[in-house]
Amino acid sequence: MRFGYAALLLAAATMPASAQDKDKRPVRSNADMQKEEVEAGYANAPVAEREETSKGAVTVAGKRLGYTATAGTLTLRDLEGKPTASMFYTAYTLDGTKPGTKRPITFFYNGGPGSPTFWLHMGSFAPVRLQTGSPEFIRPAPYDFGPNPYTLLDKTDMVFLDAIGAGYSRPLGDAKPADFYGTDEDADAFAKAILRYATKYGRWNSPKFIFGESYGTLRSGALAYQLQDRGMALNGVVLLSSIMNYGYRQPGLDQVYLNYLPSYAATAWYHNRLPNRPADVATVVQQARDFAVGPYMSALAKGQNITPEERDAVARRMGELTGLSPDFLIRSNLRVDLARFQKELLRGTRQTVGRFDSRYVGVDSDAAGERPESDVSSDAISGAFIATFNDYATHTLGYKTDMPYRLSARDAKGWTWNWKHDSPLRGGGQQNNPNTAVDLAAAMRGNPYLQVLSMNGWYDMATPFFGTENDLGHMMLEPAQQRNLSFTYYPAGHMTYLNPEALVAMKRDLSAWYDRALAVARSDAPPVPPSTAAATPAGQGPN
Repeated sequence: MRFGYAALLLAAATMPASAQDKDKRPVRSNADMQKEEVEAGYANAPVAEREETSKGAVTVAGKRLGYTATAGTLTLRDLEGKPTASMFYTAYTLDGTKPGTKRPITFFYNGGPGSPTFWLHMGSFAPVRLQTGSPEFIRPAPYDFGPNPYTLLDKTDMVFLDAIGAGYSRPLGDAKPADFYGTDEDADAFAKAILRYATKYGRWNSPKFIFGESYGTLRSGALAYQLQDRGMALNGVVLLSSIMNYGYRQPGLDQVYLNYLPSYAATAWYHNRLPNRPADVATVVQQARDFAVGPYMSALAKGQNITPEERDAVARRMGELTGLSPDFLIRSNLRVDLARFQKELLRGTRQTVGRFDSRYVGVDSDAAGERPESDVSSDAISGAFIATFNDYATHTLGYKTDMPYRLSARDAKGWTWNWKHDSPLRGGGQQNNPNTAVDLAAAMRGNPYLQVLSMNGWYDMATPFFGTENDLGHMMLEPAQQRNLSFTYYPAGHMTYLNPEALVAMKRDLSAWYDRALAVARSDAPPVPPSTAAATPAGQGPN
């Protein structure tokens, strides 16, 4: 027994250190183990590029078009090749498209900033579309979603891109959101994604277009210049519901009130609030344009030094154009902020008008406030778009992930956006509030074949069309470049494609514009464009 006990002591003394240390390790708590399990279960964007493909078909003008849908990611890298972000996209390519093809390709994106691109994807020109009415609330599920006879697939392949931090797009590794959340940072990310797509899928020799909506148009101005500066000359830029200049929105400046006046007039016309209502919306819009750049601009420029007589005369004419009372306009110093107009126009009926589309009317909890409690035109459609995309991405496109599809990068804690912009104007210089119409003008001067199409809704109160006309009218283009700039207008709001009537007209106008842009690129010199007023003949506004 003594021998056996001594042997045990000897064995303990010679036991490996690792075993002894193991016995001394602290016992892990349940909280520690759960934390490790949670960290191991994080859903991250893939570093290696991913793609899921599926097949579909759509009939356009009696012709069946088969296509391949690809839902995947593009890995963005810095100059040293280090992965910095994963950008989610959905592409639609006509069957038979091969690398090196000369078939056009268009890159689409929404704005925000910080918005994913499911709005354009689900509602406009993809081969599939959510059916919408105008202007009406979309009923709850199930939703009417299916082939889109007004798709642009007959004219171009399409790629829908989500901004970093939105949708399934995310920074990678030690990259920070601030690396992508800014005017120039954001444009750089989209430029890298487009260049990567062209390289990966052999599209450098394809005619190339970009199509931005809302803040996406500001991105387009910078992006057109950045791509051109990196060796990718575009054939065309489509600007839908534009805001390219944030400078005029600074407090104390009067340009924003001039920009809104024709939109106020169009809205008052639609809701029958005008004492002498013209037969069509285009007439009252032109009257408001003329007044805005004449007596109204002069009155605002005088500030507090305006005479009572001039103030009263301007208020009376403003009232005739906007449906607001002269007394309200005088008390507002002739400067009516958008929220006040939304609340005031139909106050007598206890209704408000929408921001994205002022044809929509809503009801607040009371009729006495200064601003609407929500945007009825957004409430009317959001649920349908979100639900339809999530179902389509998972069950049709086959893109399955545990990551949430983020509806806005703004939802993240600590969201900030760097609004500073390095402009190419006159040798460069930083803007504190971006105006990328300057960048677009530089791109147009450097590429005399670059075509630009501005598409606008009469009832868009988020990005008023007269502001777009002002921004694009101050690019200081020579006559040769001015001929490459076209405008179209539709009886719709910010998302013009929600109106089925407008969608038909948009497809017609875009088809003609794509044909022209391709013909211009093959010509010896850019030709003179047809009249830009053809898309909106007098008398075709809603009744």
